[in-house]
Amino acid sequence: MSKMLAEIREQPTALERTLKAELRGIERLRARFAKEPPRLVVLAARGTSDNAAQFGRYLIEITTGIPVSLAAPSVSTLYHSNLRLDGALLAAVSQSGESTDTNVVLEEAKKQGAFTLGITNEPESTLARIADHAILVRAGREKSVAATKTYTGQLLSFYLLAYALGAKIRIDDLRRLPEMTAHALTLEKEVAARAERYKYARHAVVIGRGLNYANAFEWALKLMETCYIIAERFSQADILHGPIAMVEPSFPAFVLAPPGPTWPVMNEMIAKLAGLHAETFVLTDRSNSEAPKTALRIPAKLAFKPGKGEAALPEDLLTPIPYIIPAQIFAASLSTVKGLDPDQPRGLSKVTLTL
Repeated sequence: MSKMLAEIREQPTALERTLKAELRGIERLRARFAKEPPRLVVLAARGTSDNAAQFGRYLIEITTGIPVSLAAPSVSTLYHSNLRLDGALLAAVSQSGESTDTNVVLEEAKKQGAFTLGITNEPESTLARIADHAILVRAGREKSVAATKTYTGQLLSFYLLAYALGAKIRIDDLRRLPEMTAHALTLEKEVAARAERYKYARHAVVIGRGLNYANAFEWALKLMETCYIIAERFSQADILHGPIAMVEPSFPAFVLAPPGPTWPVMNEMIAKLAGLHAETFVLTDRSNSEAPKTALRIPAKLAFKPGKGEAALPEDLLTPIPYIIPAQIFAASLSTVKGLDPDQPRGLSKVTLTL
């Protein structure tokens, strides 16, 4: 068994550990932001962490109304431009905490008056030391080059950050995420069996929308780095603005189709792909009774339902963490089917240093 697959299986425990360890600090952060709410949130990250940041952007804007921007590190590292960040929150995300460009952005933001926060798996890292506050992903050491448990830990960290920023997210709902993740893990044998069908795939598209848009990026990244598939990732809206032209009969298309606000347009996307005779893999859960019978269903109803008198949050609020699990398993399984080593992708190392 690959290290990647072993680490995928560790995620329910890692999520539970992160939540328990970080709650006290998050409550302090929530009290601070209640007194001094940031006017803007800026997120800095690379690679898998950047995909997690993309999720954070959607989550924070949807649940708090605070505008969120994704930082362009080159502005600081190559062009040396000074941004006016007084009154802003700058959150840097890095699994290792040693990404050079991310740390430069964090340091520069601090100089420009931003409150800085780091999300990392390494408590002794440069990122954790520089930031005014750190949310630590308690995933344990990740040995496989392909990030899995640190990615879901980062997603959980963004739920906690959104809560600290005033989102009406219930901590008790976040406590359900490890169990939801465990439900997704039960699909391992079925996902591995489906991976056999894609043994000779060289190209693919991965499509998501809203809170699962980031997962489209992450699923595609895993296919690229572990299976060497040229995987293009799109929102359901963007693929219709031209890229749909490359989809032909038997072209692999992976679709994240949770219940909720994005389902009507994702349903239209599935119908469009069916009309093109694409080799379509739809991922959903038992909440979505309208999804095709051929869809892979996480064996749990994951649709979020607010309590009486509570804030109306979207149905797909809690789907991103459990939904990425089958995608991770698929990439690890397909890599093995192709005779590759998912733990040691060619040309890659665990920590990537760029400016």
